[in-house]
Amino acid sequence: MKKPRQRIIEMAQLLFRKHGIRGVGVDTIAEEAGTNKMTLYRHFGSKDELIAECLRYTASGADGFWEDLEKSSASPMEKLHQWVRGVASYASMEGGGCDLLTAAFELPEPNHPARLVVEAFKHEQREKLVALCCDAGIVEAEGLADALGLLLEGARVNRRSVGPNGPSAHFVTIAEAVIASFSAAGERVRVREAEGA
Repeated sequence: MKKPRQRIIEMAQLLFRKHGIRGVGVDTIAEEAGTNKMTLYRHFGSKDELIAECLRYTASGADGFWEDLEKSSASPMEKLHQWVRGVASYASMEGGGCDLLTAAFELPEPNHPARLVVEAFKHEQREKLVALCCDAGIVEAEGLADALGLLLEGARVNRRSVGPNGPSAHFVTIAEAVIASFSAAGERVRVREAEGA
């Protein structure tokens, strides 16, 4: 049997996805996790800290994705395309939407512990994507990383509001077109620089 802390985290995640972060109290979480409120507070201190820990747990799931990408023997450009297909696959499995994105909408307070987790995670993911774009030889690596990040966030919201057969279903095709556009623009810059040398 799982330890109380793990049971509380997993049950809280499930209930937050089903009813929303604001729609579930600690009494319900503790009861559904087969424990009590005192145990919950001993492990987490407050509901806000529990929410933050749930999001840290969710965010840690991205580590394996990046490790697999790093170990891949593909070319840097192919790794960028693997990123696109990988995040599209994850997004399609998010039946209730991305936990971190949902938390960002539900918790507008800028200093909420959970919101700080979301912001730190999103910044870290952006930096990793910028590095991936740089490795792939993209001249405007930050611009491409931001374009892909915005496209992914938009696809997640669109999937949740319209369903899996809406515009979000074309995420991979659109993302690859954006990569091609940035690659072509970079090539033109390199040609101009070479001609001016």
